[in-house]
Amino acid sequence: MKIDASGYSASVGAAGAAAAAAERVGYDGWWAVETQIDPFIGCAVAVERTHRVEVGTGLAIALARNPMTVAMQANDLQALSQGRFVLGLGSQIKPHITNRYSMPYSKPAARMREFVLAIRAIWDNWATGAPLRFRGEFYTHTLMTPFFNPGPNPYGNPKIILGGVGPLMTEAAGEVADGLLCHPFSTERYLREVTLPALDRGRLKAGATIDGFEISAPSLIAAGDSQAELDAAALAVKQQIAFYGSTPAYRPVLELHGWGDLQGQLNAIAGRGEWDRLAGAIDDDVLRTFAVVGTPEQAVAEIKRRYGDIATRITIAVPEGADPERWSELFQSLRAHPRGGPPAASAQAGPRCA
Repeated sequence: MKIDASGYSASVGAAGAAAAAAERVGYDGWWAVETQIDPFIGCAVAVERTHRVEVGTGLAIALARNPMTVAMQANDLQALSQGRFVLGLGSQIKPHITNRYSMPYSKPAARMREFVLAIRAIWDNWATGAPLRFRGEFYTHTLMTPFFNPGPNPYGNPKIILGGVGPLMTEAAGEVADGLLCHPFSTERYLREVTLPALDRGRLKAGATIDGFEISAPSLIAAGDSQAELDAAALAVKQQIAFYGSTPAYRPVLELHGWGDLQGQLNAIAGRGEWDRLAGAIDDDVLRTFAVVGTPEQAVAEIKRRYGDIATRITIAVPEGADPERWSELFQSLRAHPRGGPPAASAQAGPRCA
């Protein structure tokens, strides 16, 4: 299992510094999140400041762009990184696509599937010289003259990983992508009962199996040694859970656990702009269902139990000021637990969070 770092950088410079720090700590990969920076520019700076780690967009908003521009950006970053780039794509929800990006939104899973197929057709044209004749429902790419053709990438094409929550998007990832970046707003039960069957359907359409397919596990973790540390970590994670839960598109995850009414409650709080009240609606049962909670050792043991037989990678944030040697040993224990092996025994319960 690979260990990744991710963060919400306020500037491209901060993103580059974070990627360099992740490499020093011993992470295997680093993701540029599209919030306050362009993730492709963030990755370009990160590549220049690192030598070993994989660098990827985690995630870039595909439906705010078009396949040709993304194909070019990913191709450039794959060459610049000498094969260390991963193209992570997400769809975003309708209000952001239509109101923030002023782009069309319909059939997001079908659009994403076609988006990836279009990128692959463009890359194939560059690599082999085959005519570019992609005609789909949403995207058409039929013109590529030598002047605009960068030619084959000496490092091959980067992997494409899609972010997904619902079964349609997850199935599309299984069919056309190289991996799935599970949304943080997921649970072990949802992963096993909804996500994996959808992935299997997609892989079946592609005539492939899950072997070699990347799955990045849900990554909400509240770790600490003292009750005060756990309380602070739990509050931060509750805020994340509540923010995601306020989105109607993610209601099915809550409904699976019998918490559908919670989504409406969170949505109403967010609608009133009372963001500081969101976390108070998340109790400990919800917290511990979505997140891994305990000491660092307990957290890693629980990650193995929940996802050790499923995931090929997971994103873990090391607490500020933590002992790097301690976390390095924990990372090694996760790396030594390959997908397909038996899940680890359940960790003993850590201190309860307030």
